[in-house]
Amino acid sequence: MRRSKIFSHLIHEYTEPIRDPLWQNIYLSPGLKKLISLDPFQKLGRIKQLGPAFHIYPGAVHTRLNHSLGVFHLSRKLLIALLNQTETIPFTLEGVKGFLTAALLHDLGHFPFAHSLKELPLKDHEQMTAEKVLSEPFFSGIKDWVGTNPELVAQIVDEKLPNTFGIEVHLYRKLLSGVLDPDKLDYLNRDAYFCGVPYGVQDTEYILHKIHLHADSGIAVEADGVTAVENLLFSKYLMYRTVYWHRVVRIATAMIKQAVYLGMERKKIIPDQLYWLDDEEFYHTFFSREYPPFDLIDQVMRREFYKTVYEIPFNDSLESHRNLISLDSRFLHQERAAHKLSTLAQRTVAPHEFIIDIPEPISFEVELLIKTGKDYTPFRQSGSVFNPPVVRNFTDSLRMLRVFIPRDLVGLSDDPFELCL
Repeated sequence: MRRSKIFSHLIHEYTEPIRDPLWQNIYLSPGLKKLISLDPFQKLGRIKQLGPAFHIYPGAVHTRLNHSLGVFHLSRKLLIALLNQTETIPFTLEGVKGFLTAALLHDLGHFPFAHSLKELPLKDHEQMTAEKVLSEPFFSGIKDWVGTNPELVAQIVDEKLPNTFGIEVHLYRKLLSGVLDPDKLDYLNRDAYFCGVPYGVQDTEYILHKIHLHADSGIAVEADGVTAVENLLFSKYLMYRTVYWHRVVRIATAMIKQAVYLGMERKKIIPDQLYWLDDEEFYHTFFSREYPPFDLIDQVMRREFYKTVYEIPFNDSLESHRNLISLDSRFLHQERAAHKLSTLAQRTVAPHEFIIDIPEPISFEVELLIKTGKDYTPFRQSGSVFNPPVVRNFTDSLRMLRVFIPRDLVGLSDDPFELCL
């Protein structure tokens, strides 16, 4: 009875179409249609999904709003697929509504310019999303228009919140964030589509119908779905290599991060001024302030990028590399390098003009169970080429230590990295 009621809800109560270039029609319930009209959600339409990547891939102007709708769409399809595969489900109708609302709103608190503000002492965007969900007008909208509990929605989005709903929230968290989650399936496909590259394309329908519920791990994948997992992992690698961590994207990201970091360190800006901004609001927040490092943001907007003068794979076994992991330590080394460059350039070189960039660690999630009949095998033991050493090689090959400087300083030193040691 409960299963049929949930199934009927998923099939019949999502009647409001929104056209999407990737998934064609995305159908919302009338309540969710009201929810997305609220200003904080509409603001996502003014935040580019890939931040400064449009400078390299002009088509990459799709937004967090596009992506959020896509994640909701795939989450609904995933639930339908799971219901078709089993008679016994641990879901409730209220929980299903909460999960789909969480999928739709999961990026509500996201910062502008993609991940340029990562590593800075700011709230996680998941925490910001949960706070917005639990405040008006979203709290009442979720309760009255959608018919679910805002507390449940917040706990699904922000895993740091205590789980007071038990197995349902545990499973929904696993479904929304994992190896084959709707978030990853949308952004890989969507980013590839708008960048005009083939690397992120997934056989999404096939993947969704190879997933099964698992009480502890959240999901398991049928044995003949292993190739789909491998394709997703390799796609993620290629998208990082060619799009997300393209050298020019890293330069633009590092310049923005440098400006904001120094602005916060020198009390030119406080964290509260960085929350709930769209791209234009972010730009104007710094444009109107007279502080030299903020010029970096304006330079990015004008496509006046710094140049790469040093590049080497990051090696965490080297003390000289480990000493640069934190932004604070990195800046001390940048000050030292700027002082030395000033002598060579015969002008004062400011510390913000010497940028050391180290991408944050990334993970290729392989904590997944493979289902063969009634047995389950860890993905690592499934015979996949993506064994731990291969995954480690992937991550190591992507993470590069680089030095960026203005064009007029290029060529002054034969070993730019040596300047900061």
